[in-house]
Amino acid sequence: MSKTRLTDLKRDAIIQAAIGEFRERGYEATSMDKVAARAEVSKRTVYNHFASKEGLFAECLDTLWQSCDPGLDQGYKADSPLRDQLAALLAAKVTMLRDPSFLDLAKVAVAEAIHSPERAQVIVQRIGKREQGLNHWLAAALADGRLKPLDPDMAAQQLHGLLKTFAFWPQLTMGAPLLSDGEAKAVIESALDMFLACYQA
Repeated sequence: MSKTRLTDLKRDAIIQAAIGEFRERGYEATSMDKVAARAEVSKRTVYNHFASKEGLFAECLDTLWQSCDPGLDQGYKADSPLRDQLAALLAAKVTMLRDPSFLDLAKVAVAEAIHSPERAQVIVQRIGKREQGLNHWLAAALADGRLKPLDPDMAAQQLHGLLKTFAFWPQLTMGAPLLSDGEAKAVIESALDMFLACYQA
């Protein structure tokens, strides 16, 4: 096995171990020592890959994001119906929001943001960068003249809000069950109706 491959395997093991620790213990109680022990690597190896616990936690969210949501970064297509493209983007987002592991880590992130806002800034900024795909899509559709004048960042937040009101915040704060397939489809269709009624040129 090549040295590069072995390094990648260790990095993956660290991330998976960290996901388990954060889910089970929460952010504060998770330590780099515990992650190292669970991953069966040295603490030095953990720090060789991740300079801080904040960075490791953000990478855990990134990993879950990528594994359950391969469609968030799809680009704008000038020759494809707006509704179809947006439906795919929103479906990818809801798929991520319905992933139990992602929801568990989101609970950890929100709790950390409440108790230690300064420490949570790195995490929040990293998460924000992963949500830029929709902003870029909206900016491209606007430039193509297919949307009415809008602020892509504000419009993206509006769309995220339409989804999270039903598919994220109740589950995160009140223990509501994850949406069924039918409920998820209804939420997406309703969000599309509202958004396109307001912004489609």
